[in-house]
Amino acid sequence: MEQFDLIVIGAGPAGYVAAIRAAQLGMKVVCIDKRPTLGGTCLNVGCIPSKALLESSEHFATAQHKFQKHGIEVSGLKINLEQMISRKNAVVKQLTTGIAGLFKKNKIDWAQGYGKFTGIEGDQKIVEVEGVTGKRTLKAPKVLIATGSEPVELPTLKFDGKKIISNVEALNLNQVPDHLVVVGGGVIGLELGSVWKRLGSKVTVVEFADKLLPMIDQQVAVEAKKSFIKQGLEFKLNTQALGAKAAGNKMLIEVIDRASQAKENIECDIILVATGRRPFTDGLALDKVGLKADDKGRIDINDHFETSVKGVYAVGDVVRGIMLAHKAEEEGIAAIEIMAGLAGHVNYNAIPNVIYTWPELAAVGSTEEELKAKGIEYKSGTFPFLANGRAITMDESEGLVKVLADAKTDRVLGVHIFGPRASDMIAEAATAMEYGGSAEDIARTCHAHPTLSETMKEAALAVGGRKIHM
Repeated sequence: MEQFDLIVIGAGPAGYVAAIRAAQLGMKVVCIDKRPTLGGTCLNVGCIPSKALLESSEHFATAQHKFQKHGIEVSGLKINLEQMISRKNAVVKQLTTGIAGLFKKNKIDWAQGYGKFTGIEGDQKIVEVEGVTGKRTLKAPKVLIATGSEPVELPTLKFDGKKIISNVEALNLNQVPDHLVVVGGGVIGLELGSVWKRLGSKVTVVEFADKLLPMIDQQVAVEAKKSFIKQGLEFKLNTQALGAKAAGNKMLIEVIDRASQAKENIECDIILVATGRRPFTDGLALDKVGLKADDKGRIDINDHFETSVKGVYAVGDVVRGIMLAHKAEEEGIAAIEIMAGLAGHVNYNAIPNVIYTWPELAAVGSTEEELKAKGIEYKSGTFPFLANGRAITMDESEGLVKVLADAKTDRVLGVHIFGPRASDMIAEAATAMEYGGSAEDIARTCHAHPTLSETMKEAALAVGGRKIHM
């Protein structure tokens, strides 16, 4: 039996970051993961490969639709899908190999295989790892569960990996489908739908809700929907997928309009099911240490990320809260620092959320709808990219920035962006909110000219009714 100070189960963003921080604080750490490469879902089959394909497909779309306007003439433009996928795989390899290097640098033991609890002896938690090289039995006074999540499979649309697929297979298609039906109009559905639409697919998005992106500030969501329709994405909102069957080498997916109850069959090549993710806790044998997951698969924790079993902690997608890689990272670091007697903390009101379509969507804090529901008095300021010099020079003038501030204190309560490089711009808003900043603070901060970030300044000025460039 091998002795450690900490056992981390899962090497995704929460797990590998926590393992590194623990090692920095002097702990002897072992990190368990089922994959042959580190980084979890995010680096292997999620955030990173999808962004690589989004970037490649954006380049193709730009060459198709915008080069000529810039005075760049291209002939014979075509897609080399094999090279595109190869580049994506190379990006993944570079980053996962980099994490392996960080493990080596920080003297973290990497145990490849499936980890499960086998019991408790005194304050020691016993975890067994079964991997390609056999079994290992590990013990430590502290265990961090960071096993992440997996795609939700619908009972009526079970994955077959070929015609009915998850996001994993959607990252590795060997040809561009003529017609892709995406079931679920959330982050994954919109991002991967955008990739294949740019590359030539007809894309139909089937969404159960009666509006697109109901969790996003609706003024911004409406603008995004208009843009997506202009790009050629087709939406069937308030619609439920009932099932699918093969029709030759095609698929027929049956859907029903939830308002009219009218049914129709949509012929397509591939069905991408992107209806969310669920915590992955199967096989952990939680009962061996007196734990159990709730009906959604989540593990209950206190404000210090500790479960009901002393010394067993959990973070990331397996606990309450939004499923985001950076939220998981922050929780992982906070949990480790608390274990070490430091003051670990996560400000959940200042966690940004990004959708990497083009233009991008990014948000932090409350939406206008949430503030109204809570009865909080607020002021709102917006500014369009259409009036921003840098956006115009880039020929990327779609979208807007929206700042919401407390009516009495002017403290920033939420910032919402639909526009170019929104994913990078949102960091300023998150920083302002982390330090309790006001709209006036953003408005009084000098922003370089010409930059996209000037729209943030102007939206903050608009909160006080004094925007300059409109």
